[in-house]
Amino acid sequence: MKIIKIVIILFFSSILQVYSQSAEVLVGAESTKEYFPLLKGKRIAVMSNHTGMVGNEHLVDLLVKSKFNVVAIFSPEHGFRGNADAGEHVSSSVDEKTGVPIRSLYDGDAGKPSKESMDLFDVMIIDIQDVGLRFYTYYITMAKLMDACAEYNKKMIVLDRPNPNGHYVDGPILDMKHKSGVGWLPIPVVHGMTLAELALMINGEGWLPESRICDVTVIKCKNYTHQTLYQLPIAPSPNLPNMKSIYLYPSTCLFEATPVSLGRGTSFPFQVYGHPNMKGYSFSFTPRSIEGAKNPPQLNRLCYGVDLRSVSDEEIFKNGFDLSYVIDAYKNLNLDDHFFRPFFEKLVGVDYIRKMIIEGKSAQEIKEMWQDDVTKFKKQRAPYLLYEE
Repeated sequence: MKIIKIVIILFFSSILQVYSQSAEVLVGAESTKEYFPLLKGKRIAVMSNHTGMVGNEHLVDLLVKSKFNVVAIFSPEHGFRGNADAGEHVSSSVDEKTGVPIRSLYDGDAGKPSKESMDLFDVMIIDIQDVGLRFYTYYITMAKLMDACAEYNKKMIVLDRPNPNGHYVDGPILDMKHKSGVGWLPIPVVHGMTLAELALMINGEGWLPESRICDVTVIKCKNYTHQTLYQLPIAPSPNLPNMKSIYLYPSTCLFEATPVSLGRGTSFPFQVYGHPNMKGYSFSFTPRSIEGAKNPPQLNRLCYGVDLRSVSDEEIFKNGFDLSYVIDAYKNLNLDDHFFRPFFEKLVGVDYIRKMIIEGKSAQEIKEMWQDDVTKFKKQRAPYLLYEE
């Protein structure tokens, strides 16, 4: 009987384990019972875009329908509807559906709202899908808003969402002399944190100007760990159309600082690379002017290069932040100093990577240079993690 009991217990515990692993991830915005009470009688501003969905409904629509006083929407890069080019000027407007004014963060100085904008609201909600890269700008928008909220004594609520690249940490920590609009904090290229975890770290590490502290409340995701390979239900920006592009993005984004096309202006951006003068490749593509990539590199020119769409997710995960693609194109084109643009250091965050590629070092040799950074950052971020690693 004892053996039968043990077998039954093991059977049911394994079923529960499978169930818990397969339980659907719930984003912070779905836990309305946790944050609705915090919004009663408050004037609310929302920083979000097209990814801020609660089931089949946008957060702003849900709040307005629930009779909350939404006074402003702040839109990040790519705009509130998510269809603008990278870095494109997005003007302020009005949300046609709700009549709520949209105030663009790309309208003012340094992406920080004016005093007039800050005086409009009592509490700021952040709800946006990030992809976990130092050069993906949504966390920078959040950091600037944290600073503004701290300065004007406003509360912030972060409705957390999973990080699709949250299962690993890789790349060098940003040397702050290369701080820019694509690198704002001393974190690795792949930081492995959600926006809420980063918000806690920004406060905890004193990363806001003058060591200001933002009053942040976090609404966590449910059924999520850092090993959950969360599939994004909505493309987070025009040139990250699918999970393959999101997984390759840490590595292929580096082509933004070279003459090589990474597929902007095609249906497979960040999943290929090529150039009209690359030799020895049978794969080819031609970038065109399309929505979200109006003037892509190598526009209307036939590019020869590499199709990465067949690379398995497992191999991408194993290689992590992978310099081999850039090294391959660098060697093939033989352009020497004309291959790299100054923007390269802003993306990689350190001086030594360009130098080592020019010296002929392998991707693995260069990767070894930042292993101490990865170890250091994992230890540094540990107190701020909200989810099991």
